[in-house]
Amino acid sequence: MIRVGITGQQGFIGSHLYNCLGLENDVKRIPCPRETLHSEDALRDFVRKCDVIVHLAGINRHENPEALYQGNVDLARRLISAMDAENVAPHVLFSSSTQEESDNPYGAAKLECRRMFDKWAENCGGKFTGLVIPNVFGPFGKPNYNSVVATFCYKLTHGESPEIYQDNTIRLIYVNDLCREMIRIMRGEVVENPYFGPHGVEIKVSEILELLQLYKNIYFDQKIIPEVKNYFQQCLFNTFVCYIEPEDFYPVRLTPHADNRGSFVEVIKLDGTGGQVSFSNTVAGVTRGNHYHIRKFERFAVIRGKALIQLRRIGSDKVLDFEINADENPAFVDMPIWYTHNITNIGDSDVYTIFWINEFFDPDDPDTFHAEV
Repeated sequence: MIRVGITGQQGFIGSHLYNCLGLENDVKRIPCPRETLHSEDALRDFVRKCDVIVHLAGINRHENPEALYQGNVDLARRLISAMDAENVAPHVLFSSSTQEESDNPYGAAKLECRRMFDKWAENCGGKFTGLVIPNVFGPFGKPNYNSVVATFCYKLTHGESPEIYQDNTIRLIYVNDLCREMIRIMRGEVVENPYFGPHGVEIKVSEILELLQLYKNIYFDQKIIPEVKNYFQQCLFNTFVCYIEPEDFYPVRLTPHADNRGSFVEVIKLDGTGGQVSFSNTVAGVTRGNHYHIRKFERFAVIRGKALIQLRRIGSDKVLDFEINADENPAFVDMPIWYTHNITNIGDSDVYTIFWINEFFDPDDPDTFHAEV
C-alpha cells in the first residue's frame, strides 16, 4: 500500500489527483487540510505518515511580486524542515511550471523551490521528482486564476463576454492526463528528474475561445450536442459542461409533437457526432445507476412514467434532485463527468428512458466507477 499525501489537496489539480488516487486499489490517501502547512506539529505528523508527498500548495497570483515569490519558497522550506525534523525521506513530487524559463516572480519561485527539494534529496538520500508541467485545464478550475480555459468556460456559461489580451500559442495538458503521469511517477515508471510533462496540444488562445464559443452556441443555447473531432475537443467540451450550473440548466423540457397517430418527441440532436443510444424500462421502486464516469458524457431522457434523477459531484455531499413526470412533459438530464448519478422509478407504472453516451472508448482503460448518490 502506497501512502500518498497531497499539499494543496483542495485546489484544482490537488482535488483531481485526490479523486484519481481514490480509484487505485493499492493507494491510501493521507488527508492534508489547509491548516496543516501552517502548524509545525500537524505538518510533522503529516510527513511522518506519507510514502509519497505531492507538493501542489502554492500561490499562483499576488499583487506583491515579493510576497508571491517568498510565499512559495516559505511553503517549500516548511515542508523540508518538517521532513528533516522527523528524519523521514518520502518520495516528493513537486509541481513546477514551464514559467521557470520566464522572467517573473512566479517562475523564479518555482525554480528556486525545485532546487531546494533537489538539495534536500541529495543531503538525505531521499527521492525527488520535479515536474515541469505546461498549462493545465479541466473541470472545476477557478476562473481568473487557474487557466484561461477556466475563465472562458465560466464567462460563457454565466452571461459574461470573454476577452483575449494576448493571443499566444500555449501548451495544454488535461488534468486527468496530468494525474495519470503523477501516478506513473509514484509507481516508479518514470525516473527522470526534472520530468517535463507532456502536453496534449499546442493551440492559440483564440482557437480555444472559438471552440468554446461553438459549444456555447450549439450546446448551451440550442441544446444540440456539438461535434467532437478528437480527444482534446472531448476534454474541452467535458470541461465546458462542468461550468454550467446544473440546478439552473436542468431539466431541459422537451416538446412532444402530437397528431392522430400519437406523439413524437425529438430527444437529441447531434452536430456531426455519433455515440451510443440505449433504451430501458424500469419497474416501480427500482433504482438504476449509482456510478460515475471520468470520460463519458451521458444523457438520460425520460419519455414515459415518473422518475427521480439524482446527481452528486464526487467529493461533495450536495445531492441534486430532478423529478420528471414524462406523462405530462418528457425531459432530460445530462451527466457531467465526475458526477455520480442514478435514476429511480417513483411512479406506479414502468419508466421508459433513452440513454445516449459518447466517448473515445479504450477497453483497457476503465471509465465507470461505483458510488452511491
